This record gives sequence, structure tokens and C-alpha cells, in this order.
Amino acid sequence: MKISRALRRRVVRVRRDTGFLAAGIPLHLALVPLWSWLASAVTSRAWPWVPLPFALLLLGVPVLTAVQRRRYRVLLGVEVLRPPAGREQRWPRRALRWLSAATTWRQAGYHLLAGPLLAVVELGVLAAWVGGLVGTTVNGWAWTLPAPVRLDHFDYSTQVVYYTAAGVLLLCSAPWLTGAVTRAESRIAVALLGTSRSQRLQQRVERLSESRTDLIDAVDSERRRIERDLHDGTQQRLVSLAVNLGLAKATLTDLPEEARTVIGEAHREAKEAIAELNDLVRGLHPAVLEDRGLDAALSGLAARVPVPVRLRVDLEGRAAPAVESVAYFVVSEALTNVTKHARATRVDITVEQVRRMLRVHITDDGIGGADTSAGSGLRGLAKRVGAVDGTFHVSSPVGGPTTIAVELPRGRHPAGPRAADPAGAPVRGGEPDGP
Repeated sequence: MKISRALRRRVVRVRRDTGFLAAGIPLHLALVPLWSWLASAVTSRAWPWVPLPFALLLLGVPVLTAVQRRRYRVLLGVEVLRPPAGREQRWPRRALRWLSAATTWRQAGYHLLAGPLLAVVELGVLAAWVGGLVGTTVNGWAWTLPAPVRLDHFDYSTQVVYYTAAGVLLLCSAPWLTGAVTRAESRIAVALLGTSRSQRLQQRVERLSESRTDLIDAVDSERRRIERDLHDGTQQRLVSLAVNLGLAKATLTDLPEEARTVIGEAHREAKEAIAELNDLVRGLHPAVLEDRGLDAALSGLAARVPVPVRLRVDLEGRAAPAVESVAYFVVSEALTNVTKHARATRVDITVEQVRRMLRVHITDDGIGGADTSAGSGLRGLAKRVGAVDGTFHVSSPVGGPTTIAVELPRGRHPAGPRAADPAGAPVRGGEPDGP
């Protein structure tokens, strides 16, 4: 059973490869008349006729390339990749760009030089099949000849044996020859009709960049979902519990002192849990960032820091959600470090749009000495910035000041080029309220 299946697959493969080679002969010889016409016009110095066959050759190259790609895809299942498309341009520039591309001349070389040679090889393979069939069956159809014809050749029986042996050898070698030629043609087509190594690497880098962007968006969406679930579910339950405990503490005055103490401690623990959950939710993804934009989110962040913060946000519209999230957490982590370690008396934060980049610049007048290799906070920020193809730079000499400069590709917000929150003032200063 296994042998029959393997033999059946082998027969199907050989039949497919033979049909593939037979279909390639007319395609490989399609431009030979135009090539001969152009050569004869040049050799006979009929210069007025030279542009016409040359133009027809150029027009035939992309058409035959498309047909050959379809032939490889349909008959062999081999995908000959298209070169990456360039930016949309008007047709004169697009035509010049196509003529100057190395891909165009590789395709022309395939159709004008490699194609005719491959057609000769394909004809040889088909001739091997025909010769093998004729030689193998010669002993049968020789007897269909008239007797006088056979008698005129006294050694015809010996020749029939030779023909039969040659036919068997050809039939045995024809499948291997067909497969070898098919594989060689596939490699040649991928090299000349497909993309070059640098183009394939470029396409792979683009696909990896797209997949990384999709992954970052998916993680950001999941973070927002967790924030909404915590805010709308767990946090509301804790608030309800704290309210009920507060009511019990205020109304149940006839309870023993020990019970009132337990209720008071539970009320205090519930409020502390709510505060911790608020910090956790805000650390996952602040709701104000999604609803009102980066300006409003950074304003609320600066207002909770016990250090005077001067914030300036100058944006023409909303950036991509992942970019806004990264910018927010960069400022959040920087302000946390200022509060815990810097001993600063002032922080200046500037967020602005420069062409297609979002620049975040944070400076404090603290003691300095921040090092990305010493802790996980700044190193984590550098990785988060690098995940969206941004740049992260820290300058913090001992004695200060500390400067964090971040550049992020702005991207586009799915809600459109909506302006940032108009309610927030562009410049804020002074002593903010405490936490």
C-alpha cells in the first residue's frame, strides 16, 4: 500500500513537471522574433526601425514576467515574489524609475537570454520522453510495417533490440531529468524574476516591523481592557464596601467598642486598598490619556508631584495610542525618580511635535547621577521607547542637572487628527497640589 502511494505520488509529480516544462517553451520563445527583428535592424543599420522592436521588447518584459509568475505558482506551487512597490508617482517618473531598476534588467535578461536556452533544454527533455516511448514500443509497431519493408532490412531484429534498450534507458532517465530541469528553472526564476536578497531582507524587516507594531497595539489594548475591568468592577466593589463600612461605623453606635474598632480598621483598610488600586489602574493605562489625550494626562500627572513642574505641550493633534502611552510612562517614571532620588526643586517638561516625531524633553535641577545600567526603571523605559522605534538618551552628571530626551515616531491616532485636550493650558507652573 505504501509503495503504491509513493509510486502514485511520483507519477503525479513527473506529470506535473512535464506539463510545466511543456508550458514554458512558447513563453521562453515569445520574444525571440522581436529580438531577431531588433538584431537585424541594427546589423542592417535600419535605424528608424530600431525603436519599435525595442519598445515592444520593453513592453513584453513585464507581461511575460507576470505570466511566468502565474505559471510557477499554478503549476508548481512556487511563489516568485514581486519586488516591493515604490511610492506612487506620475507615469514619466514611474517609467524612468522602472527602467533604471536592476530588477527590470534582470527580468529582461531572463526573457531574452536565459529563456531561449531554457526552451532548448525543455525541448530536449520532451524529446527524451518521445524518444523513450518510441524506442520502448518499437518492437510492437515495427510489425505493423509491410513485410517488404522489414525484409529489405535483414538486421532489423537486432536494431529493434538496440532501439528498445535505448528507449528503456531514456524512459528511466527522463523522470530524473525532468525533475532536475524543473528545479533548476525554479531557482533561476526566483533569482531573476523575483526579489533580490536585499529586497527580500527589506520585505522581511517590514513584515517584522508590522508584526511588532501589531503586538504592541495588542498589548496596549489588553492593558486598557484590564484597566477598564479593574475600574468598573473591582474598584466599584471596593468603593461600595468602604461606603457600607463607613455607614456602619457612623450609624451603629450601640455596638461594643471592640466591634466598632474592627469596623473602623476594615474601613481604613478598604480605603487604602482603593488608593492602591487607583495607583495600579493609573499605572496600567490612565483613562484620561485615552479620553482626553496626552496634554490632559500629563497635566494630571504633574499635579500629583510634590515638586514644582513646568509643563509645555505643543501638539497639532493626537499621536498613535501606543506612542502616547510610551510618552506618558516616560514622564511618569521620570517624575517618580525625581520625587524619590533627585532632591530637585524644579522640573521642566516639554512635549512637542517636530515634523513626524514626538519629542519629550525632561530636565530637573537635582543631584544627578542617574544611570541606565544601575537600575531597572530607566533601562525599562529605554526598552519601551525602542519598541516603537524611538530613541532614548539620558544625561545626568553628578551634581546635576538630569536631562532625559526621547524621540518617538508620531504615527496616527485611529480617531483622526483630533487636537489635544483644549481645556488644559499649555504652560503650568508653581507649587501643585499634593497627592
